[in-house]
Amino acid sequence: MAFVMRSVDYLIVGSGLFGSVFAYHAKRAGKRCLLIEKRPYLGGNVYCEKVEGINVHKYGAHIFHTSNKAVWDFVNQFVEFNRYTNSPVANYKGRLYNLPFNMNTFYQMWGITTPEEAMQKIEEQKRVAREDLTEEPCNLEEQALQLVGSDIYETLIKGYTEKQWGRPCSELPAFIIRRLPLRFVFDNNYFNDIYQGIPIGGYNKLINALLEGIETREDTDFFEHREEFLSLAKTLVYTGPIDEFYDYRFGRLQYRTVRFEQEVLDVPNFQGNAVVNYTDREVPYTRIIEHKHFECFGQAVYDNTKTVISREYSVEFSDGMEPYYPVNDEKNTALYNQYKALADQEQNVYFGGRLAEYKYYDMAPTIERAMSLAKELGIIS
Repeated sequence: MAFVMRSVDYLIVGSGLFGSVFAYHAKRAGKRCLLIEKRPYLGGNVYCEKVEGINVHKYGAHIFHTSNKAVWDFVNQFVEFNRYTNSPVANYKGRLYNLPFNMNTFYQMWGITTPEEAMQKIEEQKRVAREDLTEEPCNLEEQALQLVGSDIYETLIKGYTEKQWGRPCSELPAFIIRRLPLRFVFDNNYFNDIYQGIPIGGYNKLINALLEGIETREDTDFFEHREEFLSLAKTLVYTGPIDEFYDYRFGRLQYRTVRFEQEVLDVPNFQGNAVVNYTDREVPYTRIIEHKHFECFGQAVYDNTKTVISREYSVEFSDGMEPYYPVNDEKNTALYNQYKALADQEQNVYFGGRLAEYKYYDMAPTIERAMSLAKELGIIS
């Protein structure tokens, strides 16, 4: 490949939100940037693919939410966000329940209509769970039973969690579930944040606006031309897997990943909701996303006679697959800390984002982290 021979101030590896937001601020400060992306398109995991006139979230549902007004105002200067509110539904053996756990859920499960009745029911089941334990919960199942009782656990948590992690809840560590929020109001809004929505026209509009005027190279692997790229830049901002950066010197970090099974259907409305979780163990997929509902409301749903769904299957990560969720257990945390110790010794190399920090980030905190690095480097005040 031909290389740009002029030097740049920043080489940015990865065009997800972290890399794109950092590049935007660097360019605005008058810095010369080169951003490279391994995939043939920009955007990282927020990339949307247009299918039958519908913006398909290619790497899983991305719902923007935050209570940070500065972040909300920042993204809205590039693209207008719609009114989408995440209100998932759970399907357990053909019966539907609203999520998160709230008075609608408790009515669907027990037929009760008051917060007092719901509290009594849950406390009764939690008491039974505590009686069966002689010590602190030592696995996820015991933890969940003590937090919400048997009915909610068996119906809405157990099967879904076992599919996500590929092992029984009785073999998963208790710390995976620190708490399980219970709402004693009729409120299906999954998030508690003040601001929420989806970019009108998809996330590509946001990424393209952030990277306007910045030199980018898609379909380019940093590691295949590492020395050439590094010779061009004064400073590297790296958002890829930290273990790969160090050639897996201490071993590979573990991830869970997701396999998507996409289908175009000749119906305008398949499930009536963007997100439906399948919480029984027998259904192999964890959820179905109907992408149309992220941006279409009311009659607009039926104006397009087709719809696109994605079935999501949680699977163990292996080479060649996309890493999604860090496995933050004791073993992997210790391994990451070894890599972080190397990263902390680097000069003019900065690591940021989900893969580089081996930490799950929602979108708004990712933007906050990129802004924080920009401030640290004196790019923004």
